[in-house]
Amino acid sequence: MPFIISFLSGFALSASLIVAIGAQNLFILRQGLKREHVGAIVLFCGFSDAILIIAGVSGMGALLSALPQVAKGFTLAGAGFLFWYGVRTLRQATQSESMTVTEAASVSLPKALASVAAFTWLNPHVYLDTVLLMGTASTAQPLHLRPFFAAGAASASFLWFGALGYGARFLQPIFATPRSWKILDIVIGCVMLLLAALLLRQTF
Repeated sequence: MPFIISFLSGFALSASLIVAIGAQNLFILRQGLKREHVGAIVLFCGFSDAILIIAGVSGMGALLSALPQVAKGFTLAGAGFLFWYGVRTLRQATQSESMTVTEAASVSLPKALASVAAFTWLNPHVYLDTVLLMGTASTAQPLHLRPFFAAGAASASFLWFGALGYGARFLQPIFATPRSWKILDIVIGCVMLLLAALLLRQTF
């Protein structure tokens, strides 16, 4: 049936874009390892992606393409936040109180949602993937089938974030020692700084 094909097309494209290692995925993984606010974070990321996908399919991608200064503003803000978070995480990895998964410093729900909101909405690649790319790809679908395309793409996002957040607990035996947790923080911090540098290079 055509609507099933459109749904699966959106699902496949979204899945191929979302599994790349990035700041948002690493934050969800870290919170999943701690089993802290996982449900709220997964839902926030899923609904955020759904909003952006719907915006792209509705034609907002063309509007963003016509406003390069807006994209530049998001890029600079995103780079600044990634740099701050990367330095913060690296400092945390060097502190003696960096403990195991179960002993790691707790983050309140508002702070966790504020962080994941920044990773999501200040990341220019999110707009490139979910708004511009998904929006462009949806034009290959007949107008009446585009809602099914968007639904498939959003479903892939919810499935991936849920699997990442709740599946992280199966990695807890690996992170049972302070050394493993510090290594994770170092990797996350370095990735954040690298992403910030790439964003600045892209802008200038």
